[in-house]
Amino acid sequence: MRLALYRSTFACVLVASLIPNVQAHAEPTLAQVQAQVNRLEEEATTAAEGAQEAKVKLAALTRSLAGIQAQAAAQGKTVDAISKTLGSIAVNQYKSGTLSQSLELLFSSDPTRYLSSAASLEAITRRKSTQLRKYESAEQQLNATSLTVADRLAQVKALQKKLAERSALAQRKLAQAEALLAKLKKEDRERLAKLAEDRENADQAASLEAAKSLAGVSGRAGIALKYALKQIGDRYVFGAAGLTYWDCSGLTMRAFEAAGVSLPHSSAAQARMGKSIPFNQKKPGDLLFYGRPVSHVGIYLGGGKMVHAPRSGSRVKVADLGMGRKKLVAVRRF
Repeated sequence: MRLALYRSTFACVLVASLIPNVQAHAEPTLAQVQAQVNRLEEEATTAAEGAQEAKVKLAALTRSLAGIQAQAAAQGKTVDAISKTLGSIAVNQYKSGTLSQSLELLFSSDPTRYLSSAASLEAITRRKSTQLRKYESAEQQLNATSLTVADRLAQVKALQKKLAERSALAQRKLAQAEALLAKLKKEDRERLAKLAEDRENADQAASLEAAKSLAGVSGRAGIALKYALKQIGDRYVFGAAGLTYWDCSGLTMRAFEAAGVSLPHSSAAQARMGKSIPFNQKKPGDLLFYGRPVSHVGIYLGGGKMVHAPRSGSRVKVADLGMGRKKLVAVRRF
């Protein structure tokens, strides 16, 4: 009896071990898929802002390199010109320096004329010395500038690589998000798309209502805010800066351009400009920067709200200041 019980128990355990763990391999819910898609889109947006920063730095470095290369070319011409002058001086010395000055004076039929010639020779020698010093100085400057050009070229190459890598990363993240959605049934994809569209429409309505609260904000801050609020509902697109598509730094760049302030198309670059403001002293119109390194920017509206272009798959909207994993790291005023 006991042996039969043991056999029965063993059989049950064996069968249970062979049954697939349905719970462990359960398909993710639509909410989980949507959360994963949102995370990938945020990561893509971060990578895209990194690409924008590299693009801004690359443009500035390229302009700087062009100026330094022009300087090197001018210095090279100076070195060549001094070198030719030294060659001419050397030829003149060779032609007139066959005897020592004392012997030439001894055998000269016209000592007065010789002394005049000797004075000229001495002047040539002094000129040669001066030109040699100029040559050495010009050559040192050219060598230093050539090293700077080589350094800038290396920096350009590194930035070009970073730009390509960050752009590729952004595209990979978007492709991963699309692959997740592609695994869903058609009706589930359509349901998620409908939910996302309804959520964006609700956000737009709430944003337009919040925009009405803008009052009493004057100067550059007021102009920039009004410009940004007019773009509510426009879609987010990587690298876009208007007039109907935006990324976060493209929106702030154009908003402050309308107010007469020139900003680069990069949240990280914008974060290095303007006046730093303590978090508890922020005012409407201040720029809010998120992430380490900085990868997002919005314009403070007041009342714990900001207007911004959030991420791929979303639209320009008014939102709370919280950005999930991205923390507020800087406030700047222009």
